[in-house]
Amino acid sequence: MRYFIYLAYAGTPYCGWQRQPNGTSVQERVEEALATILRRPSPVTGAGRTDAGVHARMMVAHMDGDTPPDGLPLLAEKLNRLLPADIAVQRIVPVRHDAHARFDALSRTYRYAVADAKDPFRREWVCRMSLKAVDFVPMQEACDALREYTDFTSFSKLHTDVKTHDCRIDHAGWTRDGDMRLFTIRADRFLRNMVRALVGTLFEVGRGRLTVDGFRRVIEARDRCRAGSSAEAKGLSLVDIRYPDDLFI
Repeated sequence: MRYFIYLAYAGTPYCGWQRQPNGTSVQERVEEALATILRRPSPVTGAGRTDAGVHARMMVAHMDGDTPPDGLPLLAEKLNRLLPADIAVQRIVPVRHDAHARFDALSRTYRYAVADAKDPFRREWVCRMSLKAVDFVPMQEACDALREYTDFTSFSKLHTDVKTHDCRIDHAGWTRDGDMRLFTIRADRFLRNMVRALVGTLFEVGRGRLTVDGFRRVIEARDRCRAGSSAEAKGLSLVDIRYPDDLFI
């Protein structure tokens, strides 16, 4: 049978979700815990790869096994006992045998958190920067323009192996939560480093260094060198992944 594992993690100490030869990944920790419990190699496939230091309030990975559905809550509990404190399994659910955590996802939603005030209790997941000279009105206008485009080469990490830079963004915008500003973006897929590059470029708009029309020209240039610097990783979290209902058993 195939299962979807829903989990959350604080990405600060990890080199990202995906296994890497030069650091510890979240995927590595999950596979090690599964192998210990099930007493066999237990590879998992994630819905995507978060960059080093990026968090996930919801990540989904699929695995194959023979655990009956009524034993899945116990498997989740055992995993949580073995996994470090910064990785938590939320639930494990049975899905169709051909369900794929990455390719069957309808949308993914990321959120970037920024605050002006220093707060030691959120230093690992909120980017601190001065917001006094930032105008969020043109930043929102730039967000609205994102839905008019599909090619986001200008916001992609260079020298990746992707075959296309096309993404369909159906929501992007800024909201206020207390003293924080939150950027939320939902799309069918994201390129490597895309959200952080977008946030960095949006702040160029907010500080008056780039107009909304200039932001459009950055997109149309399809050139990473035209966009702004990437925002810090720690402010970014993957917060939601949606799938077709008929995948679930």
